[in-house]
Amino acid sequence: MDITSFIIYCFIVTVTPGPTNIVILSTVHNYGSKKAMEYTYGATIAFGLLLGISAMLNTVLITVIPKILIGMQIIGTVYMLYLSYQIYKMDTSETKDNKTGTFTTGFLMQFLNPKVVLFTMTVIPSFILPYYNDMPAVTISVIVITIIGLLAFIIWVLFGAIFKKFLQKHNKVVNVIMALSLVYATVMIWI
Repeated sequence: MDITSFIIYCFIVTVTPGPTNIVILSTVHNYGSKKAMEYTYGATIAFGLLLGISAMLNTVLITVIPKILIGMQIIGTVYMLYLSYQIYKMDTSETKDNKTGTFTTGFLMQFLNPKVVLFTMTVIPSFILPYYNDMPAVTISVIVITIIGLLAFIIWVLFGAIFKKFLQKHNKVVNVIMALSLVYATVMIWI
């Protein structure tokens, strides 16, 4: 296995903009780094869980992928459009309890995020299983990929924290751009 290609692939896929990363940035922007990290922990645990499921059930999933893909696309599309709307209408001048940047929403988002589901269903069979079939090697690979995902999420939290004042100064424009980015990611699922 080409470790360099594997690491680069994992990093690029996890750090590039996607629904989870956009929600993390929006959460930092509107509610701060602490709330975004809560969401990130949920997203990371679900990401690792999805990788583990993929590793254990890969052969079963391959026969069911077309059915899973369509269902995930429909559910993911509806949920991502809902998140886009929530980001668009966010108003940080109102003090309210944030229900979107929680550990639970971070966790659940991963199961509805087509980018994450497709990644977890392809990275194990493409990079790991052709070379390693023993449980310790596969487990270590899942842990390494999960850590790479966590680092990618933290990059988005840091980006949001560094540019928070700028983002807050242009609140409505930033929310519109993030909402449209999430809509774009949603449209790209179907292309």
